[in-house]
Amino acid sequence: MNDPPSTLPDVEVLVVDFLQDDPALTGVTVTNVVPPGFDGTTPAVLVSRMGGVWIDDQRLDTPIVQLECYGPDKQAANTTAIAARVRMLHMIGLALPVTGTATAVIADCIETDGPRWLPDYLHSAADRYVSFHKLTIRPL
Repeated sequence: MNDPPSTLPDVEVLVVDFLQDDPALTGVTVTNVVPPGFDGTTPAVLVSRMGGVWIDDQRLDTPIVQLECYGPDKQAANTTAIAARVRMLHMIGLALPVTGTATAVIADCIETDGPRWLPDYLHSAADRYVSFHKLTIRPL
């Protein structure tokens, strides 16, 4: 049996930082916390870890990450969703900073449910696309 990891990356922060670096998402709020006053009509990507497990014998974290992509109308929300989707698929093989000098390698990123329009019952004026991605992360 392997020793459990002493630390694991904050996957939400890792994905937020990675998406924020994409020029295609300039002007889009990318966060893991709903911004104050958010009503779902501004360009935004909300990142949430929705599950996943640590695989001890392989020393891998396999989080499932949800992206909620918003815009002022359906087309704008879809454009944001496509940009975030493309960026997520570019994570594979990257060594990304986690905290301080620690890094993690993104061994895989599988889209488990592509962007689909979904009403937001908390924000009635919102246009939102939701997608899910399963990451395979090897902490270094």
